[in-house]
Amino acid sequence: MKKFIYLFILFFSLLNTHSIAKENTMILKLKYGEVEIKLYPEKAPSHVERFKKFSDEGRYDNVVFHRVIDGFMAQTGDVKFGNTSSPDFNLDLAGTGGSELPDLKAEFSDIPHTRGTLSAARSSDPNSANSQFFICFDSAPHLDRQYSVFGKVIKGMEFVDMIKKGDPNSGSVRDPDKIITLRSK
Repeated sequence: MKKFIYLFILFFSLLNTHSIAKENTMILKLKYGEVEIKLYPEKAPSHVERFKKFSDEGRYDNVVFHRVIDGFMAQTGDVKFGNTSSPDFNLDLAGTGGSELPDLKAEFSDIPHTRGTLSAARSSDPNSANSQFFICFDSAPHLDRQYSVFGKVIKGMEFVDMIKKGDPNSGSVRDPDKIITLRSK
């Protein structure tokens, strides 16, 4: 009987662990393929909460990658000016907008900016992240402990690599790629 109870508890704890892991996994659909992202709620709880909220509400759908620098990162997430299906869409202003929600306080951590890292974009004010984020193409140690890392690409990075690159200096992209959908798995 004790063995049965032990197996029962073990089974349900594994089931619960799987559902928690699934809850913090996102699927980013690009025209090139699907990208799986693991979130770090234990490191950046406010950033993860905002990212999941906007993702599951469809607010990132059709938002362009407005700043893409080869070998560095691809930036997106301007839900105000970067959404191609919105009447407010303006490619020249993409990257300057955010949401109606208040900015987030910095949640810097010991997680390094390596290939596939998702981090919150912000202005020079560390507490100014709102809706924008970027995905690193390569390591960017100069950003460590200065930007809030909240996730990592765990599958499909080859599709992120295919995102149209911008001007080598500014990163601005004419006719940019966009997020098709972004949802919890």
